[in-house]
Amino acid sequence: MSASKPRLGLIAGNGSFPLLVLDAARAQGFDVIVVAIQEEASAEIGNRGASAVHWLSLGELSKLIDTFQREGVTRAVMAGQVKHKQIFSSIRPDWRLAKLLLSLGTRSTDSLLGAVAKVLADEGIVLENSTSLLEPLLAKSGVLTKRAPSDLEKRDVDYGRAVARHLAQYDIGQTVVIAEAACVAVEAMEGTDDAILRAGQIMASLESDPSTLSRRLTIVKIAKPNQDMRFDVPVIGLGTVAVMKKAGATCLALDAGKCLLLDGGAIIMSANAAGIAIVAD
Repeated sequence: MSASKPRLGLIAGNGSFPLLVLDAARAQGFDVIVVAIQEEASAEIGNRGASAVHWLSLGELSKLIDTFQREGVTRAVMAGQVKHKQIFSSIRPDWRLAKLLLSLGTRSTDSLLGAVAKVLADEGIVLENSTSLLEPLLAKSGVLTKRAPSDLEKRDVDYGRAVARHLAQYDIGQTVVIAEAACVAVEAMEGTDDAILRAGQIMASLESDPSTLSRRLTIVKIAKPNQDMRFDVPVIGLGTVAVMKKAGATCLALDAGKCLLLDGGAIIMSANAAGIAIVAD
């Protein structure tokens, strides 16, 4: 490990986000020390040239701090989802995480991760903006696909944004699913993809009944008010497009500059092939 290189810690959750961060950090000259969450992270994280990879359980906050301090890490990023419900599942929190959980007034994502960030900072480990290494992948403003949203989809986007922004202040979720200005599903602990699939199932259940609702769904995914770009950043990938297609969703609206397109141009190509409109404002 070169002593001349700056060192960066990476707390890796699931999906491709941490892999992209690791690749970008190495390309920019960092020695990267990975703490991979064993309940979430992909085994591929061990094959991407990190200087060290340490596998820890989600409940081992003290070990995470000790690992970074031992490795001389004073700057870190958090990338990749850690499912909210995992925190309250069968994991055994160590004394430090247990104390933190008991101290929370609300157990929302922001309050939980914000508290973790404060504990890390108190120990000399500063969490930085998780998108700082991936700015080219942030959604640009405008219509991103060949097809622009229809007038009906635009109306659903406007309504969905209003609903999502109202809910986001309570840190419930970042995604709502709309059909003809009716809210079909709201994301909670289950995550974006499951919320979209649930909306598709609801619409499918109406197939045998008379309904005035269009079966076509519009997905609105927003950043939270005062979004903390250190964690819980809105992301979409090829999997999102595949789930939308399965659920019968035809339009996706994002917040420009605050949502990562993890698969870059491949997302747009996939959406174009499926006839899905993507717009960012």
